[in-house]
Amino acid sequence: MQIVKEIKDYKVIHLGNGKKIESWNGIILDRPETSAIWNNDNYEGKIDAVYTRSNTGGGSWKIINNDLKNSWQINFKNLTFNLKLMGFKHTGLFPEQAYNWDYLINKIKNAKREIKVLNLFAYTGGATLACASVNASVVHVDSSRGMVDWAKENMKSSHLEDKNIRFIVDDVKKFVKREIRRNNKYDIIIMDPPTFGRGSKNEIWNIEKDLYSLVEDCTNLLSDNPLVFLINSYSNNVDKTMIENILKLTINKKNDGIIYSDELGFKVENTSLIMPCGIFARWEQNNKEK
Repeated sequence: MQIVKEIKDYKVIHLGNGKKIESWNGIILDRPETSAIWNNDNYEGKIDAVYTRSNTGGGSWKIINNDLKNSWQINFKNLTFNLKLMGFKHTGLFPEQAYNWDYLINKIKNAKREIKVLNLFAYTGGATLACASVNASVVHVDSSRGMVDWAKENMKSSHLEDKNIRFIVDDVKKFVKREIRRNNKYDIIIMDPPTFGRGSKNEIWNIEKDLYSLVEDCTNLLSDNPLVFLINSYSNNVDKTMIENILKLTINKKNDGIIYSDELGFKVENTSLIMPCGIFARWEQNNKEK
């Protein structure tokens, strides 16, 4: 497991009893955590907001601190992200992805050439802004206009308006098919697919049925000198070995490289506990051969 240390404004303070207590740049949130199946002493410190699941599905936030603003910010290096309490317990950022952002920044810097990036299921733009911050050109695709607008907010807060970022609201599968017909090519492809989802025109996404074919299609979008193909997942239906196998059967058939996968996690403050935070698998160029 990779213990994420790249983002200083996020900390896990307490873990257990089916929940996690987190500090987001000093804002303390209490959220459900399915991996915290053990009993633990109750946390007795400051809490700004608590998310409670409903027995009928979904849930809601209860604001404890009446001075809590509707939005606040968190930083990663020179990037600034705007956070909000969302209906499905999220805040608009997955801080563990700072590990991958840091990796991508270093890969782009070390490439010493112009890099084109395609970010699929791009959410609020963490990977997009990380790549753009080191002068890669990025195409950012998500089916939710609200998420794309949020990514634009983050771009402005990070002062990256002058970078080459193209924001697109579209169904990912359809967009990739059109890019193949246009003969567009990318040096880096990133994707963070949900377990289930709907496209901009109600198209259905199912990770078990659709991931392999999407990755296979994306092999046709890789440049003649590709750098990285990165897949993140939070789905209980997919493990890192499954994604490794997909990369071996698709990307690595056309481009001999190195495949690596791992879990991401945060150390819980002042304990030996680790909070697991999803998986990733990546194909990367074999530098010894290039």
